[in-house]
Amino acid sequence: MALDTLFSPLNLGAYTLSHRVVMAPLTRMRAADGNVPNPLAPEYYGQRASKGGLIIAEATQVTPYGQGYPNTPGIHSNEQVAGWRKVTDAVHAKGGYIFLQLWHVGRSSHTSFQPDGVLPVAPSAIAITGQQSLTPDWSVVPYEVPRALELDEIPGIIEAYRQGAGNALAAGFDGVEIHGANGYLLQQFLDSSSNHRTDIYGGSVENRARLLLEVTAAVSEVWGADRVGVRLSPFGTYNDVGDADPIGLYGYVLGQLNLLNIAYVSLIEARSGDSMEIGAPSAVDELRPFWPKALILAGGFTGASAEEVIRNGRADAVAFGRQFIANPDLPARLKLGAAINAYDRSTFYGGGAAGYVDYPALESAELVN
Repeated sequence: MALDTLFSPLNLGAYTLSHRVVMAPLTRMRAADGNVPNPLAPEYYGQRASKGGLIIAEATQVTPYGQGYPNTPGIHSNEQVAGWRKVTDAVHAKGGYIFLQLWHVGRSSHTSFQPDGVLPVAPSAIAITGQQSLTPDWSVVPYEVPRALELDEIPGIIEAYRQGAGNALAAGFDGVEIHGANGYLLQQFLDSSSNHRTDIYGGSVENRARLLLEVTAAVSEVWGADRVGVRLSPFGTYNDVGDADPIGLYGYVLGQLNLLNIAYVSLIEARSGDSMEIGAPSAVDELRPFWPKALILAGGFTGASAEEVIRNGRADAVAFGRQFIANPDLPARLKLGAAINAYDRSTFYGGGAAGYVDYPALESAELVN
């Protein structure tokens, strides 16, 4: 299948992308001391940059209280800003665009990550079940019952996102993506299973969506709405979330984000496995009518399936994750029909150069006959 649509230009907020192959935000757990991007990060992101292409950098905590995994980068200190500046310079040198994903894990943390050893925060004092937490030394431990945020603490959460957005601007990013997916703090507020509050941030769909929308408005004040995206996983269950009426909830959220006039929304397909059947129906399709602007889909796509969903209007761009890890020049490979390197799961998280900056580029790849 020719990938003509996948490699056509796309207006995405303030920018015009040269193609629609987006690098998804990928947690790699390789940050240096102080949660500063490691010295290899500029090389890693620079390898994956392409002229007019978009990279969404890995999830990055906006406050020390928002960390939940070992060696994840932050955007709340001057040292972190300086480390990220080297990354953005490397991407811009290749003519690419790069957004930073702003992150607070909420209850998906552990006291060992929290300043002063306090409990992680959440909308409600409900622990994650069915999964286990990591500690800074990579030990596996049960998740704790988090502390429910007090009403007067929530403005501080919004301010942390605002400050993180400002620091991302100082670090030279082209925009920011708000992480409202995968069961982290903002989705914990959104979904009925994790939010049992009875104040203005709980109960109704409008109340549960309030924090995400307030964070989006605050970040848009820093960047301008046309340089802001939001990532959502309406049907995801990771980190023990879920909603009784996901179409009602996320249809409302998308309508409100549309009113805020942000650049794009990224939705994660509720799929399993490494690829998707071309043309297969998806629950995400039920939400497409609520979002008329640029939509990025992610979830095990191949070049052919990405081309198909863009051609039929289900999406405007597709985010690739694992394939981008193993193929630093993925857009070129897809366009030319080149062989795709296999990824090595054992090097996804932690470690050094192996599985990070040592995957071969196209010069050493065999072309598909």
